[in-house]
Amino acid sequence: MSEGARTPAQIEAEIARRREDLAATLDEIAVRVHPVTIARDTKAKAVSALDRTVGQAYVAANRAVSRARAQFVTEDGRPRPERIVPAAVAVAVLIGAVVGLSVHRRRR
Repeated sequence: MSEGARTPAQIEAEIARRREDLAATLDEIAVRVHPVTIARDTKAKAVSALDRTVGQAYVAANRAVSRARAQFVTEDGRPRPERIVPAAVAVAVLIGAVVGLSVHRRRR
């Protein structure tokens, strides 16, 4: 036999090997397109996106709170009355206005 010639046994072995490879590939495709797999993958992607969004929101909120806190507290943690008192007065006036409007509407 020449160097390139194969025996029937070699050809049969290669066919069997390719058949097994094809079966494994088809099994993998079946798993990937199965509705449960698609649903699980979609859910995982959604959870991941939600986690990322919540994480970004937490960081943004934490940053905003830190900035606001820095306006009313010194670096060493002491309160700044010159900023707290006007803010408290503004909040009290706002609450008073809301309550006043609410009472005024009820009397009508």
